[in-house]
Amino acid sequence: MPNIRPADLIRKYYAKSPKAHSILLDHSRLVTRKAIIIARDIRLSAAIDVDFIAEAAMLHDIGMIYTHLPELFCYGDLPYLAHGIKGAEILKAEGLPRHARVCERHIGIGLTAAEIIAQALPLPRRNMLPETLEEKIICFADLFFSKNSRDRQREKRPAEVRAGLLHYGPEKGQIFDVWLRLFTPGDKTEP
Repeated sequence: MPNIRPADLIRKYYAKSPKAHSILLDHSRLVTRKAIIIARDIRLSAAIDVDFIAEAAMLHDIGMIYTHLPELFCYGDLPYLAHGIKGAEILKAEGLPRHARVCERHIGIGLTAAEIIAQALPLPRRNMLPETLEEKIICFADLFFSKNSRDRQREKRPAEVRAGLLHYGPEKGQIFDVWLRLFTPGDKTEP
């Protein structure tokens, strides 16, 4: 694996958009912090690569600059939903295929090929579900933080995250419930 500094890699792709750069860094730092806390909490019972989590969590949204989302100062041609695929392309080109998998698989709680086809989503028609424990931890942590200006610094409550996921089907809520029990220390039933 190449020796990387996520901040340098982000700077490389966001040099022309300092506002988008700032939003991405703020969001990625919050996700990274939560993911590392989770990883350290459960590390005793599982083999978890915390260093990888720190890098991949910082880079999980690197592709957003190529999407069209003016409220995030991104003026690319792609729909926002494609930021994971674009991020995966970027990181593969940078020699980071393992990090690229996180980009590709972190959308929502992951997407199946059947969901992509049924909803005619602008994504490749294949399963893009987090598989490794590290991928799941980053995906889970990302669910708690928005990039919109109103909620950018606020961590959502589990009940808010779950309610948002239920719009995409009850199975999404079930996956979240499993992850919540696995990744939340202490009382795992907090709404």
